[in-house]
Amino acid sequence: MDILRASHVTFKAGIQYPEIEIEAGLATFIQGASGCGKSTLLKLFNGTASPDHGKLFYRDKPLNTLDTVKLRQEVLLVGQVTFLFPGTIEDNFLEYYKYRELDPISAERMKHYLSLCSLDFPLDAVCDTMSGGERQRVYLAICLSLGPKVLMLDEPTSALDEKTAHHLIHHIKRFCKEEGITLVVVSHDAALTKQFADHIIVLEKGGLPCKA
Repeated sequence: MDILRASHVTFKAGIQYPEIEIEAGLATFIQGASGCGKSTLLKLFNGTASPDHGKLFYRDKPLNTLDTVKLRQEVLLVGQVTFLFPGTIEDNFLEYYKYRELDPISAERMKHYLSLCSLDFPLDAVCDTMSGGERQRVYLAICLSLGPKVLMLDEPTSALDEKTAHHLIHHIKRFCKEEGITLVVVSHDAALTKQFADHIIVLEKGGLPCKA
């Protein structure tokens, strides 16, 4: 059963998605050459971009009929640009929970999510001085903790070495399976995709899908 679907969608610059389905509960990996529309597809699915034509669906309901804020909370996109506040890791967890009007989780739970993202940092580590890959994983840890229905990751391993990348995707996929979270990953890494994908979508130039 699909949880996300794009039907005859076109987007500016000539990107076309005739029919794409993301199955609930699986790990779907999206591959394709640079500029073929992989990142754009994720933005369309969580409402941060709007199509020029066609229809997008979440749980069989048209996206344009849904509350945008709630959609983005349930279909959570972790892009290559991170959104962290100045301060420590703990500060950032607390700020995001405050923004969502949620009770903060314990320090132990924060450390658990950091561990899932292959980060062995103390909660008082300052995010401002971290590398891009470290900041991306802090942000991912926070997003995981928020319990989305769909987690979409745009090139989550691009700044990581092979060993760390493997551990990250292994832990995230296992966590998502245990929690019933649908995982969607845009990745250029063919080896990771082959090992961890339950389903693979390959996009050609212009967004047109072909079978993997």
